[in-house]
Amino acid sequence: MSKRYYIETMGCQMNEYDSDHLSRILEDSGYLRSGDPEKADFVLLNTCSVREKAEQKALSRLGRLATLKRKNPRILLAVSGCVAQQRGVDLLERFPGLDLVLGPREIGNFRTILGKAEKGGMRVASINTHGTPAFFSGGFEYFQRHVKAYITIMEGCDNFCSYCIVPYVRGRETSRSPRELLDEAKSLTLQGVKEITLLGQNVNSYAHEKMRFPGLLAAMNEIKGLDRIRFTTSHPKDLSPELIQCFAHMEKLCSHIHLPFQAGSNRVLKSMRRGYTREKYMDLIGELRKARPGIAVTSDVMVGFPGETQEEFELTLDLMRRVEFDNLFSFKYSDREGTPAARMEGKIQEPEKLARLARLQDLQRAITLKKNRELINQDVEVLVEGPSKKGQGLTGRTTTNKIVNFNCDNKCINKIVHVTIKRASFNSLWGELTSSAR
Repeated sequence: MSKRYYIETMGCQMNEYDSDHLSRILEDSGYLRSGDPEKADFVLLNTCSVREKAEQKALSRLGRLATLKRKNPRILLAVSGCVAQQRGVDLLERFPGLDLVLGPREIGNFRTILGKAEKGGMRVASINTHGTPAFFSGGFEYFQRHVKAYITIMEGCDNFCSYCIVPYVRGRETSRSPRELLDEAKSLTLQGVKEITLLGQNVNSYAHEKMRFPGLLAAMNEIKGLDRIRFTTSHPKDLSPELIQCFAHMEKLCSHIHLPFQAGSNRVLKSMRRGYTREKYMDLIGELRKARPGIAVTSDVMVGFPGETQEEFELTLDLMRRVEFDNLFSFKYSDREGTPAARMEGKIQEPEKLARLARLQDLQRAITLKKNRELINQDVEVLVEGPSKKGQGLTGRTTTNKIVNFNCDNKCINKIVHVTIKRASFNSLWGELTSSAR
């Protein structure tokens, strides 16, 4: 009887990519996927520690999964991702049923580590941060019937923003070779993938020998069978004029960029070690909109950074009104152990952080709804991903990364169709099919 595996993923798209990578290795090793951890022989939790709440959620979930070991001692229990890297051997002490702690840079060695774990009698914490990003060449059939996929092009971050744990758990920046990346992208398109998102903690700082990120995008743009290219996450200080011009002439590059701004106050940005000013950030938005009119801009923003005054918070709201983001990922500051910000004075009290976050989210909700309603009666191109989770026919995304639900039979799946928008809400759009699939 075949062994079964279960993987649960928390956190960012890079974790989703890593989970796919681990899944392919497990399936290549003879495992079958299970949707139930209680019916699995290998159980893995892929974790995130970018914020305190995410870390605590991961540790709580790991504690619940550890109880499976008491019922079935033969289960192999593993944890990967940023919490695994940050806590390391301590996790083996805290959770006696845990067999394997795997840092993000050790995923390339997972096949060897798995073989050792299967032999039993060994609990392993593999957390080297100096390894190269993983590359997997087997499991060709894994992405068949997938419309979109991710490719991690680089690992780590050299920015060391004062509040961020990423450089400590993901290591310094290391870029994969362009040949590996192009081979992986071509393999995905041969399996039917139409949209690829290029991933990195600071994706636009990609550099491998003479190849820079705009050059990599140009090479990806030439791949036959690939309809759309996205990338995330960008850093404003590395958004070069050459990269901005990619939006002007690369037809496969989607009309969307995720460009975190974090705060609207120059003093706070300096304290965060972000490396740009509010004025520079707004200039970049202007250049992007000049290169690609109608481009959607989403962002990350933080409230309650140590020392942030009420006036400085108002500057964040002012920047939001000026830019009019299509959407925001917003959160309140939390200390991350080992970062410079955790040692700063002037911590904002929790009730005040919550009040500021509520005001910010109310403002963004109004902006997003306004921008979505402006699409009513417009014709948009939608890459159809599959059935809607809400039972509203099929669902897909525009090139601006907006969710669209509409009615059509399944022949539209994995195709680009034209839809006329009829209704708009904060989270999604609803429309009517106006052209056949291509």
